Amino acid sequence: MPVRAETKTTTIAPDHEELAPENLKQRKKLESGQFRLQVDRQTKGSYTTLKAAEEAGLAIKKAYPFLRVAVHDATEGVNKIIELPQP
Repeated sequence: MPVRAETKTTTIAPDHEELAPENLKQRKKLESGQFRLQVDRQTKGSYTTLKAAEEAGLAIKKAYPFLRVAVHDATEGVNKIIELPQP
């Protein structure tokens, strides 16, 4: 069986400037409000009052009536679906 000749490998150390920052997060942390506005079951915002969350949800629902818009109460664990008012 033939013997292989030794090979030399060289490694290049990365520059310190090219290192990625340690704190990489894809999502920003939401505020800790009790009421969360959800659009198509994705949380879009957090509000401290139910009225503020419903107003924001109604504005989205008026602009895009085909979306599912709901307000989730974090303490009660209840979702309230936002519907357009009937004319």
